[in-house]
Amino acid sequence: MPERTGRRTESPERTESPKRAESPKRAEREEAPRVRRGRGRRPAAEVRAATLDAAGTLLLRGGMGAFTIEAVAAEAGVSKTTIYKWWPSKGALALDGYFHAVESALTFPDTGDIEADLTAQLRAFVHVVTGTPAGQVIAELIGQAQTDPDLSAALLERYSGPRRELAVRTIRRAQSRGQVRADVDPEVLVDQLWGACYHRLLMPSLPVTEEFAVSLVANLMRGVRA
Repeated sequence: MPERTGRRTESPERTESPKRAESPKRAEREEAPRVRRGRGRRPAAEVRAATLDAAGTLLLRGGMGAFTIEAVAAEAGVSKTTIYKWWPSKGALALDGYFHAVESALTFPDTGDIEADLTAQLRAFVHVVTGTPAGQVIAELIGQAQTDPDLSAALLERYSGPRRELAVRTIRRAQSRGQVRADVDPEVLVDQLWGACYHRLLMPSLPVTEEFAVSLVANLMRGVRA
């Protein structure tokens, strides 16, 4: 009888041991699909879009003070190594994230009426920089660019340069249509319009308003209309 009792007490141990051995394997099998769908496996375009979304969101939420590569990586679910493959610095990523966040609002219209197009674009710009956190963000970026050569170069290459060229092309089309005098320098017109808005944004003694933008365009067109 004692021998049979001993066998019976051993039996549960033998039956439980395989279960214990299989448990980690089951966990591995359950984990495997999540590993295969990991962030490194996403298409590059999807990863880049997620990074820009995260950068824009963080900028508009907390400004440059809270903006770091680590924070963007965590928000987007990507690695810092992946981010650095596309953006060489925090400033370059911040500028691309900023423009990604405001690009749709700053689309330049082309209706064939240069005064209407300039007015619409400047009003949209004023709304973005005064009605959303984007104004504070671009002011911070411009301020930091004064002492950060890399950020200054990125600002010119990734934001102000392309935006300026877009406005210049619009004015040149108006010249070809006979709406703006041929002897007018489009570069100077861009400085007169957007420079005045940035001056009020960075030196806030006077507000940047849509009424100001409308008056700015109207006054300028009186002097340059063909």
